[in-house]
Amino acid sequence: MMMPGKTPVQENPLGLSWHDSAWIPVLNPSNIMDYFSERSNPFYDRTCNNEIVKMQRLSPDQLNNMTGLEYILLHVQEPILYVIRKQLRHSPTQASAVADYYIIAGVVYQAPDLGSVVSSRLLSTVHHLQSAFDEASSCSRYHPSKGYSWDFKNGKALAAKKETPVREEPSSLFQRQRVDMLLAELTRKFPLPVPKPIHQATEPSVEIKQEVKTEKKDMKPPPEKKPRLN
Repeated sequence: MMMPGKTPVQENPLGLSWHDSAWIPVLNPSNIMDYFSERSNPFYDRTCNNEIVKMQRLSPDQLNNMTGLEYILLHVQEPILYVIRKQLRHSPTQASAVADYYIIAGVVYQAPDLGSVVSSRLLSTVHHLQSAFDEASSCSRYHPSKGYSWDFKNGKALAAKKETPVREEPSSLFQRQRVDMLLAELTRKFPLPVPKPIHQATEPSVEIKQEVKTEKKDMKPPPEKKPRLN
């Protein structure tokens, strides 16, 4: 029983996965949305517009004329990868993304958001920095008369004896590559504004006129001196 006055702690969806073994051999782009909308899938919200369209046997194109929560097939890479987006539709031409789910080899995962990726990488950076400080401190020695000194040989031996706990990776390589691809797609759709260059005032150029001296054509050379005959 749950204690009164306490709310249940929701499990992080980034650590969940779901699959149905009966569907995996026959998955294709035409039935992948039906596979995702299975009742046992914890990522599927049954209050979405897709469920209304399915119950009323309408065409999936009718989702564009509705407002509210919906799921769309965003990306297909047969036969192993499908990406489904959960979005909130405001009008036939405007919708805001809520979450992305990728199906790889029939297993459904939720793609991590940008905040989770940044937090995970910061945590990894702090962990490596703390390990470096611990290794450096294990090599330091202090003597009352000599002060502090370093002993790297014995310090490394002591550090090697310490058992390092096995740390679970916060995200897989596929998740990081998928997030990088989504970030690149968002960057292409919403490019950052390029600052306009500041035009500097150019100084007026001063033309320097050079006078070219031309020899006068009328000037004659001096007469030649003839030797005197005695």
